[in-house]
Amino acid sequence: MLEQYRTVRTPGSREVVIRKSRFIGHVMPVENEEEAVQFIDSIKKQHWNATHNCSAYMIGERDEIQRQSDDGEPSGTAGKPILEVIRSQQVKNVAIVVTRYFGGIMLGAGGLIRAYTDGAVLALEAGEVITRVLRREVFVEIEYTWLGKVENALRGRNIQTGETLFTDKVTLLCLPRNDEGDAFIAWITDLTEGQSLVTEGRRLYYSEGE
Repeated sequence: MLEQYRTVRTPGSREVVIRKSRFIGHVMPVENEEEAVQFIDSIKKQHWNATHNCSAYMIGERDEIQRQSDDGEPSGTAGKPILEVIRSQQVKNVAIVVTRYFGGIMLGAGGLIRAYTDGAVLALEAGEVITRVLRREVFVEIEYTWLGKVENALRGRNIQTGETLFTDKVTLLCLPRNDEGDAFIAWITDLTEGQSLVTEGRRLYYSEGE
C-alpha cells in the first residue's frame, strides 16, 4: 500500500463557456474500473443530449489502469488532454468526464485540446484535491490514572486519535502514520512504563488533517 497519494475529496462539477460551446467538467473519486465506468455512464445519461461526453480515468497504486475516450471528437483532442491533466496533477483513483454542448463555432484541434484541458482542471478544482495518508490503528489500553499524561503527550506529539472507549479501563485509538507506527508503539510503551496494553488494528487511508 502507498504511504500516501493524491485524489479528490468528493464528486464535483464546474462549467466554462468557450466560444459559445459549454464545457462541463465532472469528477468522481473511484476505487476500481467498474465504478469509473458507472460514473461515466451516469454522466452520459444525465447529459444525453450533449454533443460529446469525453472522459478519462486513472486507477491503481501504480496507475495500472488508464483509459480515455474522445467520444466522437477528433482523435487525441479530448480524452488524451483529460488524462494528461490527471497525470500532471499527480492524482489517482479519479474519473473525469468533460461534457460539451456545441455552440456553433469550430475550435480546431488546438482549441479543443485547450478546452478539454480547462474542463478537466475545473473538474478537479470542484472535487477538491486532497492527500490521503495511510495510517495504522493502534489501540492503547491504560488505567484511568494514566489518561491525563497520555492525552497530553499525544497532543504534544501531534498524534491523530479516534474514538476513546471508557470501561473499567480506558482504550485510546491512536492513528500514527503507517511508516511511523513501530516507533509510535515503542514510544507509547516507554511513556506508560510498560503498563499499557498495545494492540494493532487495520491500516486505513485518511484525508490529511482528518
